[in-house]
Amino acid sequence: MPSEADGGITLIPIRGMGEVRPGDDLVDLLMAALSSQGIELADGDVVVVTQKVVSKAEGRLVAIDTDDPAAKAALVESESVRILRRRGELVITETRHGFICANAGVDLSNVASGQAALLPLDSDRSARGIVDGLRGRIGVEVGVIVSDTFGRTWRRGVTDVAIGCAGVAAVVDLRGTKDAGGRELQATEVCVADELASAAELVMGKDRDVPAAVVRGVPGSWLRRASVADEIVRPPAEDLFR
Repeated sequence: MPSEADGGITLIPIRGMGEVRPGDDLVDLLMAALSSQGIELADGDVVVVTQKVVSKAEGRLVAIDTDDPAAKAALVESESVRILRRRGELVITETRHGFICANAGVDLSNVASGQAALLPLDSDRSARGIVDGLRGRIGVEVGVIVSDTFGRTWRRGVTDVAIGCAGVAAVVDLRGTKDAGGRELQATEVCVADELASAAELVMGKDRDVPAAVVRGVPGSWLRRASVADEIVRPPAEDLFR
């Protein structure tokens, strides 16, 4: 979807946050990193923060013997409400959040040896906390997305998606509007939170030590109360594959 802003979308990596530890205040870390780069947040900006730093700050780290496949399998199962498929050490699961993903989101990358990072308990709440913190400190009205890297069914490669959001739409409903040819759209609902998360990942990435980014130029109509859990996760009654 094109932006309503004349200048289009701008992606700004937030560098220099350093290692995040349990109990750290992510808002303080974000503000310090932005200040060191001479970046000032503006009303309407969307801050995308990776799940990994949110999980670290919230203490969602557990000890694990990384050389013991059984230990990892047990951890994955403890974080799952349903196992969909297994192939070797790869397990496709449903998490308590309703996400369908590999290994229940349990991640061994970019954490200390002997540790695993788990998904936040409530990523929407995590995003709301950052929104409230930024509003309280500098008075800006911004959106926040918590992103994570997911695979897609029947497609190779991974991309970032939104697992939590606040202050920015998760889904924009275009049903009832007109396409470029004047025809009324009947079924188009756009997951803009996933699109913003994926766009931000272009300037972040697991191998660049850039765990956050600012997306500037988002249409003002997208800025509202929102929730991944309420808007993106498809309820079982709508799922053709269960």
